[in-house]
Amino acid sequence: MKKAFSTPTAVLLWLAVLTAPPAAAQTAEEKLQAKARAIHEQAFTVDSHEDTPSEHLVKPGFDLTQDHGGKEEGQVDLPKMKRGGLDAAFWVVFVGQGPRNPAGYAAVRQEAQAQFDAIAAALKKHPTELALATTPAEALRIRKAGPRAVFIGIENGYTIGQDLGLLQTYYNQGARYLTLCHSSNNDLCDSSTDPNGPEYQGLSALGRQAVQEMNRLGIVVDISHTSDSTVYDVLKLSRVPVIASHSASRALSNVPRNLTDDLVRALAKKGGVVQLNLFSPYVKSQVKTAERLAAEQALFAKYRIKTYLNAYALPPAEKQAAFADYAQLEVQYPVPLATVQDAANQLDHLVQVAGIDHVGIGSDFDGGTVLTGLAHVGDFPNLTLELVRRGYSARDINKIWSGNLFRVMQAVERGKGKTPVVRP
Repeated sequence: MKKAFSTPTAVLLWLAVLTAPPAAAQTAEEKLQAKARAIHEQAFTVDSHEDTPSEHLVKPGFDLTQDHGGKEEGQVDLPKMKRGGLDAAFWVVFVGQGPRNPAGYAAVRQEAQAQFDAIAAALKKHPTELALATTPAEALRIRKAGPRAVFIGIENGYTIGQDLGLLQTYYNQGARYLTLCHSSNNDLCDSSTDPNGPEYQGLSALGRQAVQEMNRLGIVVDISHTSDSTVYDVLKLSRVPVIASHSASRALSNVPRNLTDDLVRALAKKGGVVQLNLFSPYVKSQVKTAERLAAEQALFAKYRIKTYLNAYALPPAEKQAAFADYAQLEVQYPVPLATVQDAANQLDHLVQVAGIDHVGIGSDFDGGTVLTGLAHVGDFPNLTLELVRRGYSARDINKIWSGNLFRVMQAVERGKGKTPVVRP
């Protein structure tokens, strides 16, 4: 005897049939996801900007083998790298802007060296998992042997103060790019976010010498954070392509830290690459309530800054207090996060403006980045899936994940050692 269904049960079953996706649609989605997984696994994936050394490696007790909880605890660790299929990353020696005097330069050298030492210690502690790379060829060999490759970048030319000889010192320790400045002007150039505006209208005389010395040594020049005029000066002066290690398009989020379409085109014309920053306010323009805006202005006035980035230049205790206040403000007046789809919109725009050969990924994880669907390096396959969904080919995705950046690095390597060309 067949069991008779009650009327409510029959209705629920019928609704389930009506709302279930067709088998063909499920199969198409499954095929798409399988295709994306295969492309992601086969691609050599490189993230050109992670702030893990300054945020975590220098702190006692940080365990790279632990799967940390997220933004505050850590967005880059070995379990997440494995889960995200990340083959290589630039771990960045980051220092905020400090006093431009002998005492400040001495202090920043110590701070930078502590991060170099922390990277070296991590590599020594995990030799089967991580290894230092200084060229694309080395990275490929390292990954083929098993470990993941770690490149080193430096964020903020303040690390060298007025001593260009430190470029050689840091190159010898593995550094392969230098971001010329951070949130404030330094001795090399103007920043895009200095509260006092431009100081040199681009590169300083010392900055011009620094770019030429970086070309000679084989250090990639990074124009993220720099003013528009600085970018144009660098592009005019550099003999080899340059990068924006973690920047986005100003057309989609109108902040000074992002690049105009004209800057993107100029960078591409020089052979360079824009590595997309995944920081939510740079990926998509934020919509803030009047209460949020008022609270921000009150906080900025309290600390005598114009944007939260300027807090990096405050004295240590004041900087810590400013960031704590800002974190509380974000809890009290939250702003919706950009999504993985918004990140793909940025890539679409950059590809449209610069071409597929001039775009990559520089997440800025462990430096404030978090998106819906891209919360840490373990979520990188979600970005590949979205690109596949939009029709990007495996060849295109390989270029975005490493091919374009590696091309620039190889060009810089080939160009090193040559006599600088001094241009007016």
